[in-house]
Amino acid sequence: MICIVTGDIVGSRKIKNSWLLSLKTALKATSGQHGKWEIFRGDSFQVEVEPENAIKVAAYLKACIRVNKPADVRMGIGIGGIKNKRKKLSESSGDAFINSGAAFDSLKQAKTNLAIKTDFPDFDEEINIIIKLSLIAMDSWGIVAAEMVKLALENENLLQSELAAISGRTQSSVSEALKRAHYTEIMEMDRLYRKKLNQTILK
Repeated sequence: MICIVTGDIVGSRKIKNSWLLSLKTALKATSGQHGKWEIFRGDSFQVEVEPENAIKVAAYLKACIRVNKPADVRMGIGIGGIKNKRKKLSESSGDAFINSGAAFDSLKQAKTNLAIKTDFPDFDEEINIIIKLSLIAMDSWGIVAAEMVKLALENENLLQSELAAISGRTQSSVSEALKRAHYTEIMEMDRLYRKKLNQTILK
């Protein structure tokens, strides 16, 4: 059972290429030491991640791209089996890839930027409702909020005072930015997702 995230950059032709370095760095960070990722057609990408990390990875990728406002990212998360594992993700196949592609293809019609698809429709329905609610917050991240979410996800064990020291901001400004980004609620969504995933799919 693996997770494939398929995505593209929204409005990439209208903005500078500053998002490209952000995307490459983020994909390297999220795919792990031996992880696989690809950028294709200029502004589209795929990355393989652990199923448990799907929501956190999606939030991290979004934060990394939103730092380059007005850039944004659309992503389809697919969880499932893998049939043929090749060196290149684009040459691999299996349900995880089919589900990821289907989730991504559904985004425009649903007028949303993030969705998940598995072989468990009830799980998908529940998690996608939670994702839509979380996007009310994530789609409105400004540059500072995105920067702080990115920093917080990269340093999950650090206190806000330590994040302030790293970022060169005051603790109150870090706290305010994370509050504005609804970071605590997004982490609660991540915990609920992991719980439901383990109860339904990874059991």
